[in-house]
Amino acid sequence: MRVLGFGTYERAKHPRVGILLDGLRQRGHDVAEANRPLGLSTAERVTMLQQPWRLPLLVLRLLARWTSLAVASRRTARSHRPDVVIVGYLGHFDVVLARLLFPRTPIVLDHLIFAADTAQDRGARGLRVRLLGLLDRLALACCDLAVVDTEEHRALLPRRIRGLVVPVGATSEWYAAGHDASQDASPSAVFFGLFTPLQGAPVIAEAVRSARQRLPELQVTMVGTGQDYPEARRILADDEAVTWVDWVDPADLPGLVARHDVCLGIFGDSHKARRVVPNKVYEGLAAGCAVITSDTPPQRRALGDDGVLVPPADSRALADALVAIARDRETLQRARAACAAKGASFRAERVVEPLEAALRSLAA
Repeated sequence: MRVLGFGTYERAKHPRVGILLDGLRQRGHDVAEANRPLGLSTAERVTMLQQPWRLPLLVLRLLARWTSLAVASRRTARSHRPDVVIVGYLGHFDVVLARLLFPRTPIVLDHLIFAADTAQDRGARGLRVRLLGLLDRLALACCDLAVVDTEEHRALLPRRIRGLVVPVGATSEWYAAGHDASQDASPSAVFFGLFTPLQGAPVIAEAVRSARQRLPELQVTMVGTGQDYPEARRILADDEAVTWVDWVDPADLPGLVARHDVCLGIFGDSHKARRVVPNKVYEGLAAGCAVITSDTPPQRRALGDDGVLVPPADSRALADALVAIARDRETLQRARAACAAKGASFRAERVVEPLEAALRSLAA
């Protein structure tokens, strides 16, 4: 089958579409890409959509990328006429162009986030959320299949939209990092993210403070910045066992995470937090870390008994879990081995199995 990956997606920042396309390649499909990265993060895109005066910059940049995409698509179509077009993550606008350029070709939208849902989780309300809801519906109306990551997200799709659940998974770089990593003698945990309410960074900070009182040798790395960063810093104050890293190059992140024993997932209690399995859970598994995250239906389905699940927004339960898993090397090794075994099921070639079947049906 000939597949075209299409859009302004950025593999390094948002690996989801790369996992889908690489998985299809590994399963023997002819995959080409027409990709012109927009150069904006998820947070920047959401901010622009929340602040209308910034929209001209988004429109100008989008038009420039679209012009280049249109030329690249025509060139690619001459030698690689696609049976299916897959529009990459954050493709709310790109899918409209894809529908115009490929009117008779099945279009698959990797709809990993709902714009309205994400903005609402980050504090937006009222008219802005309604407008972003319209954007979601427009994007979905332009596709033949919407790929989401959990059953909870599929339930948000309009009834007339065909949806398919495909776990996010992890790229090969994370598995390679897990294979090559070596750990320090002291137990260690890592969190990385954008410090959004969904992630529950203040809950993590409270838990780390409590856990370190009982397990002083525990070392913790906090990677990233964002909305809840100041509060997390305040809670942990000047604890010398906590290392703060504002930014890590995506190419270096797998190696950094794999050097830790425990990867922390998300601990917020918002509606969105209860609908997702974040990238960091799959990546932590692939890196060979023991994974601790919140006990929500989608995360329980993904991890089963192999991860450590605690109630959302419960810093005491998270502290207890950290101490229990990190108190001795043997316990840590058992937890890490269980998570590494579970992680094998989320390699790219495995997670795309349901997508491959759906694409064959669309192209028939």
